[in-house]
Amino acid sequence: MPDPPERQRLPEKPRHGLVVVVTGEGKGKTTSCLGMSVRAVGYGMKVVMIQFIKGSLHYGELDGAKRLAPEFELLPMGKGFVGIRGDSLPFEAHREAAREALAEARERMLSGKYDIVILDEVNVALHLGLLDLADVLSLIRERPQNVHLILSGRHAHEEVIRLAHMVSEVRSVKHPFDAGIEAEKGIDY
Repeated sequence: MPDPPERQRLPEKPRHGLVVVVTGEGKGKTTSCLGMSVRAVGYGMKVVMIQFIKGSLHYGELDGAKRLAPEFELLPMGKGFVGIRGDSLPFEAHREAAREALAEARERMLSGKYDIVILDEVNVALHLGLLDLADVLSLIRERPQNVHLILSGRHAHEEVIRLAHMVSEVRSVKHPFDAGIEAEKGIDY
């Protein structure tokens, strides 16, 4: 079989870093962020995803991230789901983890080493009171001009949405959980 023809590339232009919000009640927000990561890695860009809630369980993206290294880094810094699924940690432990994740995000974003910084589930952390709105808004405003900053999770705050260049809302139309089907490996986790 002959090699496929060379695909034409879009002309290069200076990067205008964007603030992107992926929110909504539907499934697929983290998955969308991972898809953008795969696309960026394809262009040789450096991406870091800092997870604000996930951290106590094993997810498929942990192993997938290793396959995209060194261009893609995944840092699960949360303590797990807050107040559900058998969570016995004090609220303050979750709050401290979220604050540490935000500090790590700021450090990585300002380091000059990353093209894309993803704050996975940061909207949830903010909604639950694990983070202060002023601290999240400050981080958004400190974003270097050439860095893309992506904030995911349901319940995006209106002020976060106002500062964003692009906002996508994931809507749930139908979910297998509603029919009693439990989460599926490779699809849900």
